[in-house]
Amino acid sequence: MVLVIKSFMAFTVPKGIKSSWTRLWRQDIILYSIVCLKTSYLCFLVLLINSLVLFLLTVTVFLSTLTPKFYFALTVTSSFISGLIFVFEWWHFRKYGTSFIEQVSVSHLRPLIGGAENGPPAPVAFSANSGENETNRQNMPECKVWRNPLNLFRGAEYSRYMWVTGKEPLTYYDMNLSAQDHQNFFTCDTDALRPSDTVMQKAWRERNPQARIKAAYQALELNNDCATAYVLLAEEEATTIVDAEKYFKQALKAGETIYRRSQNCHSQSPQHEAQLRRDTNVLVYVKRRLAMCARKLGRIREAVKMMRDLMKEFPLLSMLNIHENLLEALLELQAYADVQAVLAKYDDISLPKSAAICYTAALLKARAVSERFSPETASKRGLSTAEINAVEAIHRAVEFNPHVPKYLLEMKSLVLPPEHILKRGDSEAVAYAFFHLQHWKRIEGALNLLHCTWEGSNRLISLMIPYPLEKGHLFYPYPSCTETADRELLPTFHEVSVYPQKELPFFIHFTAGLCSFSAMLALLTHQFPELMVIFAKAVSIVSVVGLA
Repeated sequence: MVLVIKSFMAFTVPKGIKSSWTRLWRQDIILYSIVCLKTSYLCFLVLLINSLVLFLLTVTVFLSTLTPKFYFALTVTSSFISGLIFVFEWWHFRKYGTSFIEQVSVSHLRPLIGGAENGPPAPVAFSANSGENETNRQNMPECKVWRNPLNLFRGAEYSRYMWVTGKEPLTYYDMNLSAQDHQNFFTCDTDALRPSDTVMQKAWRERNPQARIKAAYQALELNNDCATAYVLLAEEEATTIVDAEKYFKQALKAGETIYRRSQNCHSQSPQHEAQLRRDTNVLVYVKRRLAMCARKLGRIREAVKMMRDLMKEFPLLSMLNIHENLLEALLELQAYADVQAVLAKYDDISLPKSAAICYTAALLKARAVSERFSPETASKRGLSTAEINAVEAIHRAVEFNPHVPKYLLEMKSLVLPPEHILKRGDSEAVAYAFFHLQHWKRIEGALNLLHCTWEGSNRLISLMIPYPLEKGHLFYPYPSCTETADRELLPTFHEVSVYPQKELPFFIHFTAGLCSFSAMLALLTHQFPELMVIFAKAVSIVSVVGLA
């Protein structure tokens, strides 16, 4: 027995037979797995078809119970809701320049799906700090609000406009900036030592015009030589330029006395230096407004002399842009050689540009050729050297501020200019055209040349304006924040000019199409109820089958 067991244990399967058994065993496992998978798939397919048939039967039964009134109510409701969305989208785009749905999607949905890092760069914010001198603005495309050098008088001009039209010409934002300017120009740390200046310090913060005027009279009762009180009365209480000039003359008399007194003791302490700066600001402001009064009253040569004397006496105050007042007065005198001399001094690359400088330079070059200029003749013989210089000057001006030509060509209505402007914006265009349109009209053919160049009616003088996001030709790229700032500066009844013209957002087209399509379906359902019910059932079934 032991020998039998040992002999059986010693027996070994041949190598060839062992490998055949292993191969056959593996093939059986694979075939068994394939059969199981196919069987499972067939069972799943049968169950899926069964479920789909049951679902289609349920949908068919549900659709068969729906009446034409249901489809009509559905399409009318859809059309009404999409119409409301379309109206809201259109209103939001006209008011803010963006699509509400798109803005919400970018602001709230994109961060949730992790797309914030690929979003467009945020628009450049505009600054409300006015009056600072910037020598390197050519490389800084920011939107900065500046004091309008030709701003009107509130009592004598803005208020009269409101009395006649019933419309408020100034925005709250603009008036708030003026209040900040007055506090910066006309107050200092030593005002608490003088009761009249303390009253005026509170007056500049008042929102109610009558409260400011009342405070100015209180300051005059405390001190009859309070120059800032006369300034406030001249700006806001005087209803005519003649009355305003009288107040400013009283302010000049008081301001010169205080200025001389401050000059004698300005080196005693930092407080005295601050008081001297304040008194200097008051004196410069009064003299400038007196020159503007003389200009408005027709004493133009007197106004020019006052402006020249002021620029010589205070040459460091170039940020007040007194030269723009001088340019306008010289153009009224038709002293074009003097205008060219002023431009040669201030049309410098290191100084901030303005529409007044760029368009006045274009006007002078256009004056030399505009009288004999003809687009037909220029297209045949080509442009002369003088004509090329004039066209290039207009190109330069339009590149700096593309909003101005519409106002000069009277393609867009003007409003009273605001007290602050945004360079290269619509507010600056309104301010420039309001005062300089008459000068362009006075030169025969100048507006014709501007129109031909700006419209590009001739191929030889077609205008190439750089897109805001691209590199500018002569200036930095056009900023993207001008529309926002201009809407804050200009009154609501004025349609703000936008450059470049924005295309309607996708969602406005989408909601408009959805509203029209729903309204058409509602009309067809009302006219052909039976056919539309059959059509709706067919579309529903096909859609369900397609999704399945």
